[in-house]
Amino acid sequence: MEKRQAKITHLIYKSNLSNNSIKPYLKDLLNNNMIEESVASGKRLFKIKEKGNEFLEEFSKIKIFSESFGL
Repeated sequence: MEKRQAKITHLIYKSNLSNNSIKPYLKDLLNNNMIEESVASGKRLFKIKEKGNEFLEEFSKIKIFSESFGL
């Protein structure tokens, strides 16, 4: 997972957001050091950082906990 990068079009597709709608989320993730952005062959690529992975792990635990109590 550390070596995987995604183009913005893939993120738009997976998140079901428009280009304009996804921009504030990407900005927040970049500002909070959860993802990093690079440019290759003129294309913007995004990669999750360690802090982003840690957040996803904790969020997964919270989701499992809340679902087990029907929240």
